[in-house]
Amino acid sequence: MEVESMSDDPSGSEESTEPTEEPTESSSAGGLVPAAQTTPVKKQATTPAAHSAAASVLGYLHQTRWGLLELLRAKGDNPDLSLTLEMHDDVAWEDAGTPTELKQMKLHVKALKDLTDSSDDMWRTLGVWLDNGRPRDVHGPVLTLVTNSSAAEGSAASMLRPDAATRDPAAAAGLLAAVAAKSTNKETKKARDKFLELSPAERMVFVERIYVADESADLDDVDEEVATRLRPGAPTQHFDTYLDQVWGWWGRTSLAMLRGRTERITVAGMRTALERVRDQFASENLPVLVQADEIDLEAALQQHEDRTFVHQLKWVKVQPRQLQKAILDYQVAYLQETRWLAEHLVDYDELERFTAKLIDEWEREFDFMCGELGEEASEEEKRSAGRSLLHTLSNSTLAIRARFDDATHARGRRHALADGPDLGWHPDFQTHLEQLLLEHA
Repeated sequence: MEVESMSDDPSGSEESTEPTEEPTESSSAGGLVPAAQTTPVKKQATTPAAHSAAASVLGYLHQTRWGLLELLRAKGDNPDLSLTLEMHDDVAWEDAGTPTELKQMKLHVKALKDLTDSSDDMWRTLGVWLDNGRPRDVHGPVLTLVTNSSAAEGSAASMLRPDAATRDPAAAAGLLAAVAAKSTNKETKKARDKFLELSPAERMVFVERIYVADESADLDDVDEEVATRLRPGAPTQHFDTYLDQVWGWWGRTSLAMLRGRTERITVAGMRTALERVRDQFASENLPVLVQADEIDLEAALQQHEDRTFVHQLKWVKVQPRQLQKAILDYQVAYLQETRWLAEHLVDYDELERFTAKLIDEWEREFDFMCGELGEEASEEEKRSAGRSLLHTLSNSTLAIRARFDDATHARGRRHALADGPDLGWHPDFQTHLEQLLLEHA
């Protein structure tokens, strides 16, 4: 993947910048946070180095987003086709583990330039394919250059477009051979020499497999086409939220491929994932709009260290990690509800009904705990019973909707209730609350 640098270049060079940093995964889900409480969300510092890497990040973003577009464009006759990123090429298709098409991505973000026979874009691409595209193999993979530049009229690139009416690989091979022999460009010399090492017949085998998809979609156009292809069958009332969820899933999936944690995804796998995302918007389900890694845990710990629900946990002496998880659950649940409300996925009545169910569940378990303890229970026995109650309810399957299976929300909502007088873990939590109020008076 190459992307033109964002920096000013008085020379007007067509040099492209190779990406040098992995993109960072981020959530695209939006939401409104009430002014009454700030939400500790992870932030990244802006530095000169970050600005210099902007072109590289845009290149990776375009490459990965193009991958989803490729999957959506795929025909349904072979759902087992696999797509890879940075394995065989920038983007590649496989059939039963064998690459069938390699795609080189070229994105220009500052100024579009014509793709000519001597362009760096053209020869860098050919150089890659001369190394790993099996240039002499008549049965080798299809080789496609995807660029938002335009193929110059009469150029080899213009003769390698997919349009059968204008396609002329033989003439293109001749033009490329002539440039390879005459050019003095040091940047392209290695690729040109390798091209000339091929016999005329081998050049034809190679060039006949090359296609140029010029004037292809840039970042904005890719986003627009993806949205257009996803719209049929998507939840019409919450399409933007659904689209955010799809991009979030694809961001995590493509990052896993770029990091080598997973190698490929099939068309069928993409469809299954989209069905799961769509299913979150069913009447008995809700989408997960908040991921735990969004939260700045250190900031949350400091912000909530003196909250009542934290004191409640300390009264039963939970382990430090349990305390941290509880604060994280509280923060995630708070932000989750904020975003659901902002997107009109739930209303306050539904949240209040769920709260009533949580309180009823807690009352039943709390009363049973107190009955089992007896009047002579020691302080340590009471703390142990409180921890057991917390553990039992943390494993409860009670959820805001029947098919919503993310337990983080219910756990966090219980801690929100424990932030007041309605719920506690210690058998004598009300007495402790009274003492806490006196201390803060």
